[in-house]
Amino acid sequence: MIESLLVANRGEIARRIIRTAKRLDIRTIAVHSDADADLPFVLEADEAVNIGPANPAQSYRNADAILAVAKERNAQAIHPGYGFLSENAGFARTVESSGLVWVGPGAEAITAMGDKINARNLMAAAGVPVAPGTPEPVADVDAALAAAQQIGYPVMVKAAAGGGGMGMAVAADEAALRTELDKVRAFAERMFGDGSVLLERYFPRVRHVEVQILGLADGRVIALSERECSVQRRNQKLVEEAPSPAVGPELRERILAAAVRAGEAVNYRNAGTVECLLDPATGEFFFLEMNTRLQVEHPITELIHGIDLVELQLRIASGENVTVDTGRSGHAIELRINAEDPKRFLPGPGRITTWVEPADARVDSGYVEGNTVTPFYDSLLAKLIVFGADRTEALAKARAAVAGFAIAGPKNNLLFFAELLENPEFLSGDYDTGIVGRMR
Repeated sequence: MIESLLVANRGEIARRIIRTAKRLDIRTIAVHSDADADLPFVLEADEAVNIGPANPAQSYRNADAILAVAKERNAQAIHPGYGFLSENAGFARTVESSGLVWVGPGAEAITAMGDKINARNLMAAAGVPVAPGTPEPVADVDAALAAAQQIGYPVMVKAAAGGGGMGMAVAADEAALRTELDKVRAFAERMFGDGSVLLERYFPRVRHVEVQILGLADGRVIALSERECSVQRRNQKLVEEAPSPAVGPELRERILAAAVRAGEAVNYRNAGTVECLLDPATGEFFFLEMNTRLQVEHPITELIHGIDLVELQLRIASGENVTVDTGRSGHAIELRINAEDPKRFLPGPGRITTWVEPADARVDSGYVEGNTVTPFYDSLLAKLIVFGADRTEALAKARAAVAGFAIAGPKNNLLFFAELLENPEFLSGDYDTGIVGRMR
């Protein structure tokens, strides 16, 4: 087993990784920016090193600084969490070539899945369903118009190097496509350094369902149960639940088998997620992307399977042949508590003057009372996770947990969740990615 671990991240996920590492008697090294010096993850690690200013490019995305700390403090391994450098193939490759253990998939898998077009083509070749779309970047407006004519409007315009819900736009007709193509290309060039764009069929009513996979040290890929992630704002998730209320036994068998094929196609190791779009009208599902890292919403899978995914990541990275029981029970729901207003979802940082966590719920938080939420990073404050024997019980616990969570200082979206948990469409389980728009 790894004996020392550098956590190349911040906030709740750094704290989450440190918690499991400590339980396994692994020495932990945190790295932090000037802005995060007093956050809990810094205080809870065995060692902590300041690596630069608040700007992520000068701290959490500064690969050279992180590697220097790893060597200076004799870390055996690096866990990247999610975001920042977690899906940076060059960083993963450098970590391994430096003689350190990378707690994640190999650089080849990260590269293969990082480009949306390459990923689509690989998945199609492996027999994983993909939505109708372009097998290569659209060269210009004329090529995009011709492709859209063949695919059929509306179409989704997507940055090939994008992720996390960024770099996407819907075009309902030719005029919109001309406009959105230029916008997405410019955004992709600015954000990802790659202006390549693809087109896919856009489904006006669709659900977002994903499967947790594990690539084991012995080469096998296994799939755990699916997660429902359709409650979104600006293509970014707000609520996840497992299992999905839209997936029955027959569909579950098909979607899990497809996720295994996806992992096998790139010789996947460690934890990853295969994301799919599900057409509720037909029961068809299509590959969306593979996230080559731990997901924000991993706790709901942990609760229904009775496992610790971070522990499994560390054991797989250590070369252990782990045994994972794929059986599941109960229902889990996760709410992302963000420092943003509950109506327009605009960020609202500030000093936390009240922080009282609810009883009978799991809270994975990045902050405590007295901390300041800065504008430099993602607005996630905490993940509120509940577990019940079935969906009805989980919903009741979620309502109680939201009512029992007191936060003052920064803005927060607890009022949105209180509204959602009384919404008939959400309560029915028959909802889609448009639900938040219909509530506003």
